[in-house]
Amino acid sequence: MSGFGASDAFLADCPARTAVELIADKWTVVVLAGLSKGPVRHGRLIKLIGGISRKVLTQTLRRLESHGLVRRHAYAEVPPRVEYELTPLGATLIDPIHTLTEWARAHGDAVLDALDAHSEPVAQHG
Repeated sequence: MSGFGASDAFLADCPARTAVELIADKWTVVVLAGLSKGPVRHGRLIKLIGGISRKVLTQTLRRLESHGLVRRHAYAEVPPRVEYELTPLGATLIDPIHTLTEWARAHGDAVLDALDAHSEPVAQHG
């Protein structure tokens, strides 16, 4: 038990805030979704995700591993083979990620429309 109440969830030193900051990273949700169907090798994950560099994927995987969401398994083979998979803790995020994905599909056009409307030049009064 952390001693934090529901209203304290996003205070700077609250564990919930740390968790939200981790999953709010640009690549975290995409990487977790890429791992949702089972173990995946680094190169395959790059292809699944698209638009992520090898370096950024490696950094993201290391951060997720250090926070207990991803497990790295190196096989004693030549050439070496490494796979990444969700831990049981990481797997608990898949349903919320699917919910967020469905929201994005349903409302993505509205978000882009609002962005377009906001970026239009403001009419001069005068």
